[in-house]
Amino acid sequence: MSSSTIGKKRKRGAEDAEKATMKFSSQPANQVGPVLVSFPSLAPAQSTSFQCYGKKGRDKNAPFESQSTIVAGETETVEFFTADSGPLSSTGCSYIVGVHDKRTNTTTIRPVPLHVLARQVKALKNLKPIEVSTEERMELRNNLGEAFGTKKAKAAIRARERNRVDIDAMKDVAGHLQDTIMQNTDTLPTAEEAKATADSSRLIPPYNADAERPQDVYALNDIIPEAELNALPINAFKSAKTHEDRYGLLPFNRSDWVKLQLRLIYSAPKPNKTDLRVLYYISTMMGLLKNSRNVDDKDALQHRLHGVPPIVVDGLISRFTEKERATNKVKMTPQTETMLLAYMFALCLRIDDYASDTESIAHDLSMPPKRVNDLFKSLGCTIKKLTFTELKERGLPDAAAETKRAVLKVPLEFPKSRVKRARR
Repeated sequence: MSSSTIGKKRKRGAEDAEKATMKFSSQPANQVGPVLVSFPSLAPAQSTSFQCYGKKGRDKNAPFESQSTIVAGETETVEFFTADSGPLSSTGCSYIVGVHDKRTNTTTIRPVPLHVLARQVKALKNLKPIEVSTEERMELRNNLGEAFGTKKAKAAIRARERNRVDIDAMKDVAGHLQDTIMQNTDTLPTAEEAKATADSSRLIPPYNADAERPQDVYALNDIIPEAELNALPINAFKSAKTHEDRYGLLPFNRSDWVKLQLRLIYSAPKPNKTDLRVLYYISTMMGLLKNSRNVDDKDALQHRLHGVPPIVVDGLISRFTEKERATNKVKMTPQTETMLLAYMFALCLRIDDYASDTESIAHDLSMPPKRVNDLFKSLGCTIKKLTFTELKERGLPDAAAETKRAVLKVPLEFPKSRVKRARR
């Protein structure tokens, strides 16, 4: 720093005379004052005059900058007015205008409102916008897609054009289509007729829909023909001394459920011959199911079902098998197998006092329990646990309360077919 600079001293009088004094306006705060405006796009000529208007119902005692006011002005071609119907208010921000008096060197400041002005061309003021229909909008959109869209977008546009229905062309045939629909729907079955048809086509034994007792739903002669029932050899069971000897007389002796029922029959003072015949027939049906691959070889099947009369084997083959058209070969189809199981389970209900242990039967047949339960449901059963009262009525121990059973209920009610929802 030079010595000349260090030696200079500031003179207080000359600089203090240049200082200005600032003060707030002495006018009432609610009196009309200056306004700060902003023109976002088009600024009018400086000679354009503007007026400030106050809205009805405003608080006239409030400060002018917070009152609800509108600023408006116009030129020969354009009108200017406050946008958003009032001054712009921002939290934490205010605007002040100052007027400097050179004579007294005093600046008077006052808070002012800020108005952002919008514009309206007078020549376009009375013109209404042209309404564009949906079809025109789609056409313009498709044109843009064809010009600038991707291959996928262009393919979607062409697909929509192909699938578009011409409504005007359909007006002439609408009446004809309605008449055709009415004619075709007249031949459709009613809900009752459809239900009756569905019930009659079930792969279950003949049933009595009006039965009032479970034992009257499925008649024994409708499941086992009387000639076959009387031909079943049960006299050999009388000479058997032990349960093991009786198991050996069964056509299929690997069923725990059949063995249990056989023990229960012989635990009574006098074995029931009809129940014994039915149980023997169930064992024969299980043997037929296990040897379903040999149904075309009658001699091999008769050898495996030892002791079963030929009339019984012939009857089972005729009812629960079909012949192939090309080879005339006898085989068990999924439909005939389902029918065989349904007839068998109807007999199981009869032996089990119309409350069968489905898990035990499924285990003996090596089948999923769900399929066995569904087949019992198709017979009109419900799968549930028995109450202690129901256990006592059937002579079952209390431990059987944890086992779910297929219980035949009356009045008879079959499962309702489920309506599958269409996938979107």
